[in-house]
Amino acid sequence: MTEAAGASAPAALRFARALRKAVDRAAAGMAYLAGWNYVLCALFITSDIVGRSAFGVSSAATVEISGYMLACGISWALAHTLAERAHIRVDVLVNRVPLRARALLHLLALVLLGLFSAFLAWAGWDLLQESLMFDAHDNSALHIPMALPQGIWAFGLGAFLVMIAVLMLEAALGLFCSQYDEVVALLGSRSIDDEADEALEAVAMARKETTA
Repeated sequence: MTEAAGASAPAALRFARALRKAVDRAAAGMAYLAGWNYVLCALFITSDIVGRSAFGVSSAATVEISGYMLACGISWALAHTLAERAHIRVDVLVNRVPLRARALLHLLALVLLGLFSAFLAWAGWDLLQESLMFDAHDNSALHIPMALPQGIWAFGLGAFLVMIAVLMLEAALGLFCSQYDEVVALLGSRSIDDEADEALEAVAMARKETTA
């Protein structure tokens, strides 16, 4: 989106864009934590294997804890992945239709994704409430309260739903204002130029870190 297009946009659309950027910043922080969560998960599994093999010491809950960490990491990264348009897309046909129809199809896909994610979020929070009600614990030696990993997991699903909602709001306002190219840029698949720019940015950051 160019600065001129942003300045000429209606106030409601500018607000929707600002809201989406704010939510995306929070989602980026969650994705950052999710990435380090995977690093910790790998270190935990490695140390548990080494401890069991060399010293006969084990947490006796490797499968359970690593499963919780993987599930929570996935849910916490969903929102930022959506904002970065990094989910796998099959767009062979949609890219061949006119711009307005393409924007409408992208919004329709987002609405369907929102319905599915709403069901997931509802089921996740319902499961959490049930675990709290019955004070459920897992069957591992650590006897971990199920509400702990389920709460973290459900929070990620809720954040994913919030991201979908703000994207839906911005896309709907963009369609109403006939800014079809902006809607496609917001919801469409990443282009080759986008991938190239990201790669160049990563190389520049790596060089900056090595010279610092």
